[in-house]
Amino acid sequence: MKAFILLLFFGLSLPLTAQESFTIRGLVVDRMTQQPLEGVNIVGVRSAAVSDANGAFSLEVPAQRVYRFSVTYVGYADALVTFDPRDADELLLIALEPEVTSLDEVELFGKTPQQKAQELSAISVGVSKAFLENNRENSLMQTLKKIPGVSTITIGSGQSKPVIRGLGFNRVSVVQNGIKHEAQQWGNDHGLEIDQYAVEDLQIIKGPASLLYGSDAIGGIVDIRPPKIPAAQSFGAEVNLASETNNDLVSVSAGFQGRGEQWYYRGRMTYRDYGDYRVPTDRINYESYVFELFENQLRNTAGSEANASFSLGYVKDDIKSETLISNVNAQNGFFANAHGLEVRTSNIDYDRSDRDVDLPFHQVNHFKLIHNTTLYKKAHTLQFDLGYQNNQREEHSEAVAHGYMPVPPNTRERVFTKNTFSLNAQDTFKPDADHDVSMGLNTELQKNQIGGWGFLIPAYTRFTAGVFAFDHYRVNEDLHVQGGLRYDWGLIQTEEHFDWYRLVVNNPDQTTSYVFTQRARNRTLDFGNFSASVGMSYRANFTTFKVNLGKSFRMPLANELASDGVNYHMYRFERGAIDLDSEESYQIDLDIDHAKGSFVLGLSPFFNYFDNFIYLNPTTEYYQTLQIYQYMQTRAIRFGGEAWIGDNLTADLRVDASIEYVYAEQTSGPKQGFTLPFNPPLSGLISLSQTLHRVWFVKEMHLMADLRHTAAQNRIVPPEEKTPGYQLLNLSLNTQFKWNATAEPARLRLKVNNVLNTQFFDHTSFYRLIDVPEPGRNIAIALNLPI
Repeated sequence: MKAFILLLFFGLSLPLTAQESFTIRGLVVDRMTQQPLEGVNIVGVRSAAVSDANGAFSLEVPAQRVYRFSVTYVGYADALVTFDPRDADELLLIALEPEVTSLDEVELFGKTPQQKAQELSAISVGVSKAFLENNRENSLMQTLKKIPGVSTITIGSGQSKPVIRGLGFNRVSVVQNGIKHEAQQWGNDHGLEIDQYAVEDLQIIKGPASLLYGSDAIGGIVDIRPPKIPAAQSFGAEVNLASETNNDLVSVSAGFQGRGEQWYYRGRMTYRDYGDYRVPTDRINYESYVFELFENQLRNTAGSEANASFSLGYVKDDIKSETLISNVNAQNGFFANAHGLEVRTSNIDYDRSDRDVDLPFHQVNHFKLIHNTTLYKKAHTLQFDLGYQNNQREEHSEAVAHGYMPVPPNTRERVFTKNTFSLNAQDTFKPDADHDVSMGLNTELQKNQIGGWGFLIPAYTRFTAGVFAFDHYRVNEDLHVQGGLRYDWGLIQTEEHFDWYRLVVNNPDQTTSYVFTQRARNRTLDFGNFSASVGMSYRANFTTFKVNLGKSFRMPLANELASDGVNYHMYRFERGAIDLDSEESYQIDLDIDHAKGSFVLGLSPFFNYFDNFIYLNPTTEYYQTLQIYQYMQTRAIRFGGEAWIGDNLTADLRVDASIEYVYAEQTSGPKQGFTLPFNPPLSGLISLSQTLHRVWFVKEMHLMADLRHTAAQNRIVPPEEKTPGYQLLNLSLNTQFKWNATAEPARLRLKVNNVLNTQFFDHTSFYRLIDVPEPGRNIAIALNLPI
C-alpha cells in the first residue's frame, strides 16, 4: 500500500537563493492514529536522518530542483517522497500507511504492532530500537527502567534482572524469539545473560501472562522479538562504541545483516570490560564492621563480558524460518566485603588494581540455539519454536573453613550446569471474519546438575507441558473482546545430596559417629493448574480503554522446595519446604490511554490477590551462628498502577511525566500485615527534551533532563531495612552527523547519570541489604557508526 504524503503549511521558510544546500524539516506520523513515529529511517542519495521521539527529523540536501528520499519503518509500507523546495516553504508531514503482509511481525491480526497492542486487552508497552539506543545503560533491564511499572534488581554495575510492578525472579519471564530464557534466575545475585546490543524490538506485558507463556509468567513478560527481516539484495553493518567514567567501562559491539532474495543472515559480537564502580561514600557498614573504601571504589566489582550471535533465515511467500545461535560469557566480581567476614583475614590485596577480578567472583556462560518456523497455509498460520539452552555457572570464593566444614580443596563454592529443551507449537486461524483463534502447546524439559563444596539447592529434573486456546473476537472496528483457557502440568524430581565432609555426632550410647550430613532426598512432585483470561479493548477516537481479568499460577522452584544450605552471598542459612503448593494469582487490570498528535495521557491501575505467595521468611532459629530463613506461603494483596502525561510545549520542547506505585500486604502467616520482599516505593519521573538546531558542527541536537523523585520505603519485611527517599538528576545529549556519504548518519550520545553525585539507596538492589549505596556520578559517551 502506498504511503500518504501530506504537505502542511506552517509558515517555516526554507531560503534557497544562492545556497548550495538547504534543510528539509518534517514530521513522521501514523496515518490512522496521527501519532508520531520514533526511529523512522529517512534516507536520501547523499544524506540520511532518523526521526526523534516526537517524530521530527531534519535532512540537509543539495539545492536541486527536485529531491527524492525513501522513508522506512517496521510494520509500515516503505514510502518514496518527492520534494520540490522551490514550491514549498512548509514543514513536511509524512503519514505512513500501515503495511499488511503475511511475512512481517504482525501476521496474527494483519495489523501494525501499535494497532495490535491497542486491540489486545493485555496491558503492554512496545519498546523500539530507537528507545533502546537513546536510553542505553549498563544492562538491558537498567535501560528499561524509564518505563512506568518496570524496575530492576541490580547486582553491581553490569548485571540486573527485571521487576514488573514489584514482582521479579521467576515470576517474570524473559522470552527471546518465542523461547523462555532459562538460567539460574532464582538467585538474588544472578543477572540476565542477554546481549542488549542484539535487541532491537521488545514488548513488556504487565500483569499475569500465564495463559500464553505458562508457569513463571505470573507477574509479566519481557518479550524480545526478532529484528525485522532485511530488505532483499541489501547489506548493512554498524559499530557501537561506549565508555564510562564511573567504572572505566570500555565497550565495543559490531553487527551486520544482509539478504539475497530468500536467504538472509545477521551477526553480532560484543565485548565489554569494566573496573570497580564508585559510590558516593568512603566506608561501608556490614555486620557491625566498618570497611573503608579506597578512592570510593566498591572493591572487586570489576568484570568483563564477551558475546557472539549469528542467525540464518529463509523467507518465501508461504514460509518464514530462522535459526539463532548465541553465546554470552561473563565474569563478574562480588563486593569482597559482602561475602561473609573472611575478608578480614584474607591475604588478597583488593586495592592493588581496580580492573582485576579477585575472589569472590562468578563466571557464567549461556549458550542458546533457537529455531523458529512460520508456515502460512490458507486460513491457518502455523508457528513452531524449538530451543536448546546450556547455562554453566561457577561461583568462586576463598577456600576457608566455615563452622564444622574444613578448608575446601579449591575455590569452586557452587557450580550449576543447566540444560533446557523447549518446544512450542501454535495454530492461528480465522473461523470467520470476526474471530482470530489461537491454539497451542508449550513443553519444556530442564536438567540442572550441581557441583562445588557449598550446597544450596539440589540437582533436579523439571518437565512442564501446557495446552491453551485463545479467541480474539472483533465486535466492530473499535470494540474487541479476548478470552482464553490453559492447563499446565509439571513434574520436578530432586536428587539426594550429602555433604563432602564428615560431621561429628555424639550418640546416645556415649559413642561418636562421623557421618556425611544429608542435605536433599530423592523426591518426585507433580503440579497441575488452570489459567484463564478474559478482557476487552475499546477505541473511541484517540482514546483506548482496556480491562482484563486473569488467573495465573506458578510452580514452586527447586530452591523453594529443597534448599538446605548456607548462602554466603546473603550471609544466611536457607531451607526449603517440600510441601509447598503452586502459587495462584488473580488480577484485574484497567488501562486508559489517550494520544492525539504529540499529547499523551494515560492511567493503568491494577488489583492482585495471591492465595499462596511463596517467600523466604527469617526465623528465630540459627544454624552454626547463621540465621535460618525458611520458605513459606502466605495470602497477599497487591494494588497500584501507573499514570503518565506528556506534550510538546513548543515545536522543539517536550515535557513528559509519569508516576508509579505498588502497595503489597501479607494477609496471613507469621508476617501478616507486612509487605512483600523487594516491593518498590512510590516513584515519579519528569523528563524535558529540547531540540536545538545548527549547534557547532551538527545541524540538530537533542537535550534531555530526567528528574526522578523516589519516596521513602518504610513498609518493609525483615530482613529488609527502611530505605530513605531521594531525588536523582540525569542529563543526556543525542545528535547525529554525516560521516560516510553512503551510510546513515552516525549517532552520538553523551549522558551524565547522578549529576549531583547523590548518595542514595535503591530498595530493590542486591546490595541494599548491606547498606551499599548506588553508583555515584557517571559520565558516558556512546557512538553508533552505521557502515
